[in-house]
Amino acid sequence: MQLTPNYLQDRICLNVLANSVENAQECYEAAEGHVVLGVLSKNYSSDEAAIKAMKKYQAATNNALSVGLGAGDPNQSQMVSRISAVLQPQHVNQVFTGVGTSRALLGQSETIVNGLVSPTGKVGVVNIATGPLSALAPAAEVPIETAIKMLQDMGGSSLKYFPMKGLAHKAEYQAVAEACAKFDFYLEPTGGIDLDNFEEIIAIAIRAGVKKVIPHVYSSIIDKATGDTKPEDVQKLLTLMKKAVVSIEK
Repeated sequence: MQLTPNYLQDRICLNVLANSVENAQECYEAAEGHVVLGVLSKNYSSDEAAIKAMKKYQAATNNALSVGLGAGDPNQSQMVSRISAVLQPQHVNQVFTGVGTSRALLGQSETIVNGLVSPTGKVGVVNIATGPLSALAPAAEVPIETAIKMLQDMGGSSLKYFPMKGLAHKAEYQAVAEACAKFDFYLEPTGGIDLDNFEEIIAIAIRAGVKKVIPHVYSSIIDKATGDTKPEDVQKLLTLMKKAVVSIEK
């Protein structure tokens, strides 16, 4: 099977952190455009500062900007919504309760807006209490199908499954992937993903029939000395992405 760039983009898109505009551009090129670059709102003291900086990332990467919370910090939810309304990025990270606000302020349905849910230790059940106040309350455990439908009610595009701890929750993740495929919803596996488990994690989602997978690969490919995401590792991930799609679609 001949793999075309457009075909790959339709099925898998990386999400990696960008430590600078230059680092974002390097990673964008290394991934041949099959990536959105995470820039964390938590790193900025004001909406104005974040907007000014993130516009530079947009210009350098054909708007391959992913507006991030910052380690899933629910207290960044409102800021993410406000700055995304101005920036109109390709991708927005949100806690479960922030999805509706982001979609309403964006004013369009093209930007991918994810909603964060967490593993519970129970197959087919996720915790949706990931908002600024709800995260401090007892877990709200609901069937994965219900979580997806609620996200769709709010205008969400995808389910961010975090923290996965790699393959520690493999059976739960499999059920999540199957539900996303069943209800035509995107899936964003996040937490503990590295070069060793990446291929298996995306293969599980693709085999389940998930329409679009956006794996977040963060700390495992960051140069500890510079804080930059390593472009050479992004290239390795791209190779694994191509391999996974080709092998499964044969």
